[in-house]
Amino acid sequence: MLNRRTLLAQSAGIGGLAALSHVLPAWARTGTRGIAPTLPTLSGRDIALTIGHIPFNVDGRTGRAIAINGTIPAPLLRLREGETHRIAVTNTLEETTSIHWHGFLIPFHMDGVPGVSFPGIRPRETFVYELPIRQSGTFWYHSHSGLQEQLGHYGPVIIDPATPDPVTYEREHVIVLSDWSFMDPERIMVQLKQEGGHFNRNRLTVAGLSSDDPAQRMSLEERLQWQKMRMDPTDISDVTGAIYTYLINGHGPEENWTGLFRPGERVRLRFINAAAMTVFQVRIPGLRMTVVSADGENVRPVSVDEFQISVAETYDVIVEPKEDRAFTIVSEAADRSGMARGTLAPRMGMSASVPPLRPRPLLGMEDMGMPGMGGGGSMGGMNQGGMAGGGSMPGMNHGGMAGGGSMSGMGQGGMDMNMRDPANVPPDVDINPGVDMIAPDPQDRTGHPGLGLKDVGHKVLTYRDLVALKPNRDRRRPTRTLEINLTGNMNRFIWSIDGRKFSDGVEPIRLARNERVRVTMVNNSMMQHPMHIHGHFMELVNGHPGRHPLKHTINVLPGSKVSFDITADNPGDWAFHCHLLFHMHAGMFNVVTVRPLDRRPA
Repeated sequence: MLNRRTLLAQSAGIGGLAALSHVLPAWARTGTRGIAPTLPTLSGRDIALTIGHIPFNVDGRTGRAIAINGTIPAPLLRLREGETHRIAVTNTLEETTSIHWHGFLIPFHMDGVPGVSFPGIRPRETFVYELPIRQSGTFWYHSHSGLQEQLGHYGPVIIDPATPDPVTYEREHVIVLSDWSFMDPERIMVQLKQEGGHFNRNRLTVAGLSSDDPAQRMSLEERLQWQKMRMDPTDISDVTGAIYTYLINGHGPEENWTGLFRPGERVRLRFINAAAMTVFQVRIPGLRMTVVSADGENVRPVSVDEFQISVAETYDVIVEPKEDRAFTIVSEAADRSGMARGTLAPRMGMSASVPPLRPRPLLGMEDMGMPGMGGGGSMGGMNQGGMAGGGSMPGMNHGGMAGGGSMSGMGQGGMDMNMRDPANVPPDVDINPGVDMIAPDPQDRTGHPGLGLKDVGHKVLTYRDLVALKPNRDRRRPTRTLEINLTGNMNRFIWSIDGRKFSDGVEPIRLARNERVRVTMVNNSMMQHPMHIHGHFMELVNGHPGRHPLKHTINVLPGSKVSFDITADNPGDWAFHCHLLFHMHAGMFNVVTVRPLDRRPA
């Protein structure tokens, strides 16, 4: 563990006291002035990073974390398009570590995924990444080893464009959203495996039967239907505010991270969701936001009041505060179990009112791939015999496949709910005890703003609002199609792709070099999955042909499907996985292999 003297020495060269914010006591960091907005920044062709343990203070309580150069988040790296940067990473941990350059279009052996693109960085060793930069925008970097990301191993990246930036602004702030727990992440994983809803403290109660909020009311009969399906309409996040503190730039809500502005300035806010498990819903009451970039790629400006940012996504927005007053940055967890909170203000020490958490959202039929059967969290007229009127849905099971409803090969405690006729299940989906739901009619929900955001009374960004600023480079039609099913068993906390965990020895997804493929991801679960591909961008099919937005991470809503086109122009072996950290480690991971490779010089 790094001692205080070592930490002081390491931090002195990367931003002075700003880099020491998590070893100083809370009163020294906050006082009455709030948190200074500057992140330690490193730039240049050669950069040195050191990974090690530090004590980490959140809202007056201290835990043990993994940091880079002694800070959480890690230092902001400021790189430049067209340059090659050498980044030397030294590991002082007692375990192997790594850095993955999230969203970077680089050679695969520099991608930083142990066991896929390189062996990892062993203790007391240094690995030098050589990164030829051929893009610009807001990105980030993080560990791809074990569960280190949950412990603080992440940081922001800005790549400045080689040509004039189409977005004009007078000031910018990087806002790294994340989640922190004092519980060891290995322990979190054990609890999830023992009971999938262990951290859900928002389950329905008797009081909900008479709630004044129509969105929260659910009859006893409807509750019994959910119980029979062994599912919970409040089960939105696997890990919640019950054990998480939500952070902005490493600071908890009570610490009031503050970004400064002068009234009348155009301020660029670069949001990065570096959380392990938390989808955030972001708004700044009193300020409209103009979205100008998604996942580092410029989009046509679109004005919104709120946006959902899933794990691993980035959004750049422009705000133009005219008044000499403070504004609260509200980043609410999607399940409403807590929020990250910060402030935009003309001067340090200012704050604005912090709105209370909004009512929790409830899952409904749409989130199980059953559109048109009722909404607002209700079962839409279903009765204990199945569908309204006493009918039944083919393959649907309310009792764990007991009796005559069992599927071939299923044992006790097998599939809890199969909602598609087994005869229609794609042949590449392995229906086994690790799959508890097959959505019968998944819909394209790119026009959906996010869970609980459909009727909030203001404009919320949807994927369908995103239009690439420049035309897509590859206008060829895809030569083949590929369906990928996102599967899992929520109670057992097993997550998979096409019914198979990565640890089961799955076959990689094979693409020919420069092949053009249309991929459709089908979410056969009631959890949202931010799916990330390394080394490539996905052209999100959202109704804007020729200008589909480019994304490295696509959030697939529960019970839905989403398509993207991809040009396999970066040869190598690339990770493809859910970016919910514990979902990835529970099996929702595969490798995309692009061949042939380049010939490497002798």
